[in-house]
Amino acid sequence: MATYLKNLSKYDSTKVPSAKKMQFGIVVSDWNSEVTHELLKGAYETLIAHGAKEDNLLVKHVPGSFELILGAQFMAEYADLDGVICLGCVIQGETPHFNYVCQGVTHGIAELNMNYNIPFVFGLLTTNSLEQAQDRAGGKHGNKGVEAAVTAIKMAALQKEMEELEE
Repeated sequence: MATYLKNLSKYDSTKVPSAKKMQFGIVVSDWNSEVTHELLKGAYETLIAHGAKEDNLLVKHVPGSFELILGAQFMAEYADLDGVICLGCVIQGETPHFNYVCQGVTHGIAELNMNYNIPFVFGLLTTNSLEQAQDRAGGKHGNKGVEAAVTAIKMAALQKEMEELEE
């Protein structure tokens, strides 16, 4: 569904499991920081609102969106996490750079999901303008960081449910 038809910050909180016993990493790009730091704020506050403890949240910054992949991999390898949220923003420019970065990050995060036993959440805004990005980072379309945090909680809970089936 197109974002303009849905507010990224609105969801049924009764359908979100408790994050009280969960640990999350958040890797955030500092490129377009006026947008990405708002995404971080939305994700962080949402995790806390669902019971996550500040001590169980690991936040790391990387220079750009392409570096989200390796930053997320480092988190998975060096920290005991239930999920990693990847937050970035790529705005269309005059060159094909936008396409390469977006495709690379999409593929990289998908590959991390397949190669590690934890969820990696895609919180990358890919917009045509700064205004569109701001609309999705706390503006009129809500905050993609909130949506990413809810997704991380739900996916981590799903994994825990599946692990319990093995026991």
